[in-house]
Amino acid sequence: MSALEPVYRTAVGLGLSLFGFWRLKKTASGIKNIPDTGGAVLAMTHFGYLEFALVEWATVKHNGRHIRFMAKKGAFDKPVVGALLRSMKHISVDMKAGAEAYANAVTALKSGELIGVFPEAGVSASFTVRELKTGAARLAQEAGVPLIPVAVWGGQRLMTKNHKVKFSERFGVPIDFAFGEAISVGPDDDVREVTARLQVTMQELVDTLQVRYSVDGTDKWWQPVHLGGTAPTPVEAAAADEAREKRRAAKR
Repeated sequence: MSALEPVYRTAVGLGLSLFGFWRLKKTASGIKNIPDTGGAVLAMTHFGYLEFALVEWATVKHNGRHIRFMAKKGAFDKPVVGALLRSMKHISVDMKAGAEAYANAVTALKSGELIGVFPEAGVSASFTVRELKTGAARLAQEAGVPLIPVAVWGGQRLMTKNHKVKFSERFGVPIDFAFGEAISVGPDDDVREVTARLQVTMQELVDTLQVRYSVDGTDKWWQPVHLGGTAPTPVEAAAADEAREKRRAAKR
């Protein structure tokens, strides 16, 4: 990690201390697919709220590199949190005007940064990979950098949508990572086709992690229904998300 980024180093240190306190058990496959130098887009699954910190944990432990995450503008608008995010060079995304964030991300990629993206554009409460937005593929294409699929399993057991996790339940949770082989996005490639391939790859990585997971998820809230868990189906989760958006729109 760069000695010139004391805020980022401190934040990472606090995160590692918390994960150590919880005695999280980390395993990672394909970790060498994260380049030691140069730009890359990390396209990550999004089943919980701490994946950004968990992927950073795995990356820092591997080669000490920082990841610049694209986060919603609302987080940057908060006085303390916003100052921290800006000091760590994360990228603010205004959902109503995303051109500036996109341009900033491309610039960062071309300068050799790792950019973290959640292409599902929201937490998947079904714990399956939802349809992806094309932004990750477009960033990789324009910046001329590799697109790396990343799956995280177990992170939803720490903090996620629609389920309040008890503090005591976070201790000793296995957190498994799979970093897929880099996808090259050429200047003439169809980003929709690349995105479809990325979605299939991310789900395959998730499937592998679920099969290998050291804890039986039968009848557990954090396990997808097709594997015997009690999480909502993708259709049920999508309906709940739509209802939530309607309630928010009504309040606005």
